[in-house]
Amino acid sequence: MATRAPATSKLHLQHSEDEATLAKLGYKQELCREFTPLEVFALAFSYTGLLPGVASTLFYSIPNGGPVAMVWGWAIACPFIMCICLALSELASAAPTSGGLYYWTYSLASPRCRNFLSWIVGYANTIENITGVASINWACAIQITAAIGIASNESYVTTNEQLYGIYAALVLSQAVLVSLGTKVLARLQKPYMLVNLCLCLLVIIALPIATPHEYRNTAIFALGNFTNLDGWPSGFAFTLSLMAPLYTTGGYDASVHMSEEASNAAVAIPWAITGSIAMAAVLGFGINITIAFCMGTDLVGILSSPIGQPMAQILYNSLGQRMALGIWCLIISAMYMGASNGLLVGSRQTFAFARDGAIPFSRYLYRINGYTKTPVNTVWFDAACTLAIGLLAFVSTQAINAVFTIAISASYVSFITPIATRFAFKNNFKPGPFHLGKLSFPIAAIAVSGMVFMIIVFFFPSTPKTTAQEMNYTVVVLGGYMFLAVSWYYFPVYGGVHWFEGPISNVTSGIAGENGDGGEDSMKEKKEQREAEFYVSVADV
Repeated sequence: MATRAPATSKLHLQHSEDEATLAKLGYKQELCREFTPLEVFALAFSYTGLLPGVASTLFYSIPNGGPVAMVWGWAIACPFIMCICLALSELASAAPTSGGLYYWTYSLASPRCRNFLSWIVGYANTIENITGVASINWACAIQITAAIGIASNESYVTTNEQLYGIYAALVLSQAVLVSLGTKVLARLQKPYMLVNLCLCLLVIIALPIATPHEYRNTAIFALGNFTNLDGWPSGFAFTLSLMAPLYTTGGYDASVHMSEEASNAAVAIPWAITGSIAMAAVLGFGINITIAFCMGTDLVGILSSPIGQPMAQILYNSLGQRMALGIWCLIISAMYMGASNGLLVGSRQTFAFARDGAIPFSRYLYRINGYTKTPVNTVWFDAACTLAIGLLAFVSTQAINAVFTIAISASYVSFITPIATRFAFKNNFKPGPFHLGKLSFPIAAIAVSGMVFMIIVFFFPSTPKTTAQEMNYTVVVLGGYMFLAVSWYYFPVYGGVHWFEGPISNVTSGIAGENGDGGEDSMKEKKEQREAEFYVSVADV
C-alpha cells in the first residue's frame, strides 16, 4: 500500500488539474476520467481500423491507378493528413473539451458570426460521427458476407435485406457495449489496439511468405504500374484514389471527444491524434506495398470477384481458404472494435452538443445514467440515427456508398472552420502544452486548402459517364442535411438564431448530474451569466 499511495495521490492531483482546466472552459466535471494517455492513444488507433479500412477502400484505389495509387497515393496523402492532425492537436491542447470543434469555433470566431459558425460545425461534426459509425458498420456487414463467401467457396450471394439485418445487429450490440461504464470502456482499448497492431503485422509478414509464385508481382509492377479502369483522365483518377487513405485514416477528432474522460487531457489528446495517425501512416504504407507485391496482375478479376471484396480475394488466392478465413475474421473483429469506438466518441460529442441545448430533445439527451455514470441516452440516440441511415441501402447502392464520403466531407467542414477561424478573426487564442510555434500558420494553410480541394473531389462520380442511378449522391445527402441545419437555425420564432448562443457554462448553475436534471436552468440563465469570450489557455490553470 505504501508504494501505491504516491501514484494514487499523483493521479488525484492530475484529475484535479483536469477538472480545473475544464471549469475554466465553462464546464463542471460530470464524466469519470478513467482513460489513461495510453488508452486514449489506443482508442484513436483502433478507431482508425487500419487494415479493415485498407480492405474496404481498395475499390477506390485499384481502379483509379492500381499499384501506383495504392502505394504512392498513400505516401502523398499522409503528409497532408498529418498537417490536419497537427492543426487540430494544437486546438485540442488549448481547450480540451468533449465539444471540441464547435467550441473552438465559437471561441475563435467574430462575435458577429460565431453563433452561426458554431451551430454549423456542431451539426457537421454530429453527422460526421453518425455516418462514420454507419459506414464502418455497413462495410463490416459486407465483410461478414465476404467471410461467408470464402467459407462457401465463393458460392454465397447476399441481398440488401440480409445485409441490413447484419448491419442492425452490429449497431444494436455496439450500443449495448458502449452503454457500459467508462472504466470498462477504457480497459477495452489496449486489447483493441493489440488486435489491430498484430493484424497489420500478420498481413505484412505472412502474405509475402505464403503467396504462390503466380500471384507475386515484380517491383516494376508493384511500384510502377498505373491501371485506369474507370475512365477518368489519369491525373484525376489518381486524385480520386486518395479517397482510400483519407477515408482509412479519417476521424482524427475521435480522441478529442474523450477529453472530459481522459487524464492529463491537454497533453494526452494531441499526442493521441498525432501519434495514432503517424503509426497508421507507417503501417498503412507497409500494408499497401505488401498487397501490391502479392495480389497478382489480374486487377479486373480481383474487383469482380464472386466473394465481393478485393482484399478477401487477395487473401484467398495467397493463403487458401482456411488461413484467409481466419485473417478475415480478425479483420471483421477489428472493424467491429472501430465502429464501437466510433459510437463511443460520437455519443460524447452529441452529449456535449445537447449540453449546450443545440439539438432537438436536448433536455433528454443531456442526462447521465445514474448507474453507469455515462450518457447512455446519447449512445442510443446515435445508434437510432445510424440504423435510419442504413435504410439508404434500399434506395440504391450509390446512396449507401455516399455515406462513406459524407463521413469525410462532413468532417472536413467541421475541421476547416475552427482551424481557419483561428487565423481569420481577431481572437485571444493562447496555445496549450502542445503547440507548433511559427509553423502553426503554414501547417493550417496546407490543411485547409487541401481539405477544400478534396471536398470538391468527393462530389464526383466514380466514372465520367454516369446515370441518375449511378451518380455520387454525397452532395445531395450532405447538402440536404446541411440545408436542414441552416433552415433550423433561421426558422421563424423557434429557430436557433433566436436562442442559441454557443457553449453554456454549467459551473455555477443547474447541470445534468446524478439526478438526471436536463440542465434547463443552465440554459435559461446563460444570457445573464456568460460573456462572449471564454477561451482560455491550459497554461493559465
